[in-house]
Amino acid sequence: MDVGAVAVLAGIAAFGGMFAVLVGAYGLRQARRVSETGVGVQALVKRHPGEAREESAPLLQFVTEDDRVMEVVCPVPSTRRRPFSDGDNVHVSYDPADPRNVVVHGRERLGPDRAFIAGGALVVLLSVTLLVVVIAGR
Repeated sequence: MDVGAVAVLAGIAAFGGMFAVLVGAYGLRQARRVSETGVGVQALVKRHPGEAREESAPLLQFVTEDDRVMEVVCPVPSTRRRPFSDGDNVHVSYDPADPRNVVVHGRERLGPDRAFIAGGALVVLLSVTLLVVVIAGR
């Protein structure tokens, strides 16, 4: 295969990998920022009447510092081990600039963001390795 074609493919893959790393890093940064600097409140877990547990994400209802009642879709799913039941209270932090941006304490789910970072870094590493092997074998 031509070195130019491999370089183009490796460059595209490396770009995609770097994009995945940036997406994961942004997600981690946002979760940490809202957890540390956001306003902590208790939120009421609400489910739509007649809907099964697995059909939709629950809603979180809380009151902001300026006395607005916010109702946002829960950013994390309910699990069998830690389900969200209708009427439960959970501790959340919200961003005062955008109260729709919430983090549920104890359920941050940082794993997917870390997986994006690791997967993206692996793709970049493989792309660079592929390019070095093709150039060295030339």
